[in-house]
Amino acid sequence: MTDRLYYTDAYLREFDATVTRVGRRERDVLVTLDRTAFYPTSGGQPFDVGTLGARRVLDVIDEDDGSISHVVEESTPGGAPLQIGDPLHGTIDWPRRFDHMQQHTGQHVLSAAFERVAGGRTVSFHLGAASATIDLAREVSPSEMAAAENEANRVVWDDHPVSIRFVGAEEAASLPLRKEPSRGGTLRLIDVDQFDLSACGGTHVSRTGAIGIIAVAASERFKGGSRIEFVCGGRALARFRSLRDSVASVGRLLSAGGDDLPATVERLQAEAKEHKRAVAGLQTELARYRAEELASSPEEIRLKRSDAASEAPLVRLVARAIDADANGLKALATAVSRKPGYVVVLVSTGRPALAIVSRSPEVSLDASAVLTALLATFGGRGGGRPDVAQGGGLDGTSDEILAAARATLLA
Repeated sequence: MTDRLYYTDAYLREFDATVTRVGRRERDVLVTLDRTAFYPTSGGQPFDVGTLGARRVLDVIDEDDGSISHVVEESTPGGAPLQIGDPLHGTIDWPRRFDHMQQHTGQHVLSAAFERVAGGRTVSFHLGAASATIDLAREVSPSEMAAAENEANRVVWDDHPVSIRFVGAEEAASLPLRKEPSRGGTLRLIDVDQFDLSACGGTHVSRTGAIGIIAVAASERFKGGSRIEFVCGGRALARFRSLRDSVASVGRLLSAGGDDLPATVERLQAEAKEHKRAVAGLQTELARYRAEELASSPEEIRLKRSDAASEAPLVRLVARAIDADANGLKALATAVSRKPGYVVVLVSTGRPALAIVSRSPEVSLDASAVLTALLATFGGRGGGRPDVAQGGGLDGTSDEILAAARATLLA
């Protein structure tokens, strides 16, 4: 068993201990101490990092036998291997620890607020590197989220004391715990004075005022309930700065103040839709004229036929390289193939290339089969119907692709 110093003093930043075990797990060097202030990953809270002597602590593991293993660097330059009985001085990465303390205590307060205000019971908690989440057993409305957020911050600003106490299972059964404990024996309780009482092994601030602020960042439906993302203290300040800088940057680009941004964006979206409609109309008109130009100089060919008893009819082939995107190629091919007796193969001038195969309604040709043959030769992806098919990512020049298309089509 390892004496867990963080159980009684989460503010302990340095400590002295003795090595009780040194081992390996795969490539990791694991060190066990008689006492430690390093918190292991547990209960939704990540592990602490820091140093043991001159070695960096990379991970902290809660073992099944009640001990705590510290994953440390292999060795230090000129340093001797660790031995049982060696004294070590441990130092916690305090900014990381205090951040976790703010988020975890904030979770207790926010979970209690959701339960009090909206009857939303917390079923799980996760503390990530950038934000934390709680999962509630029921969906909550925006107004309920705002009410819970206000109640949680009232408790923060009232600066309630947060205390730790240990009780047996019998005493715990008589206490108003927010959540029924998942194990028996002696329980460690975190008591947010006059607001929340929960069994928890994590690290917490000593007063709610140290949380700073609790801000709900986002929410989504999750497994029949709600997943609430939140940030506390320093994370909330960092998130505000990021949002402030983003709003200021967008405001400069749009020549609008923060309060005017929604209306400005809405106006720009409406203008963009109108411009898109106008451009689409012009592209259709241009495609009609370009299609007339393409259709005016076709090649006359006979298509391959599986039935050799009869001669294939002549068709007009338009096979060209065009500087256009997928929509432009499709518009041109469709416009030409509306005319009777045409087969159209258009390829973009870029590489990897786009290709579209189209034919007039009365022409007996499977356009998708022609495209499949091109994809088999040049790679890429695509598909379509017998009358029109398109693909992209063809690794070949436009001349090479058009030559392959002609070879596939010609008798």
